[in-house]
This record gives sequence, C-alpha cells and structure tokens, in this order.
Amino acid sequence: MKKSIYKSYDDLPLMLNMKQLSDLLGISDASAYELVQEEDFPSLRIGKRIVVPKEELRRWISAHTKGGQG
Repeated sequence: MKKSIYKSYDDLPLMLNMKQLSDLLGISDASAYELVQEEDFPSLRIGKRIVVPKEELRRWISAHTKGGQG
C-alpha cells in the first residue's frame, strides 16, 4: 500500500489530480482511474485532465463508509 504524503485534510489542494488521488487513497493509478469512472464519484474533466474536488471527495467517502451518514 502506498503511503500518503499528506498529513492533514488542510494540506490537500482544492482539486486533486489523478496522481494525488491515488497517493491519498493508497491505491494504484489504475485503480484511481477506475474509481473516477464510477457514476456517482465526484470528478470533473477539464480538457484532458480529470480532477476531484476535495470537499466532494470527503462527502463521497462519508456517504460510502459503512455505518456512515449517507
């Protein structure tokens, strides 16, 4: 499992690129690309780039966590 370089939520940029997403979640780059293909996953395409808003990622994680609020 990859180790995240981020120490706190506040350290994250407003928009995460695919490399940052995979590093943050401790998954492979390929798994991150599969994740953003999920219909309900919060991603945004800007030209050829795919980014994930950190606030929306936080909400998505909360909603998909077993026993979570969503």
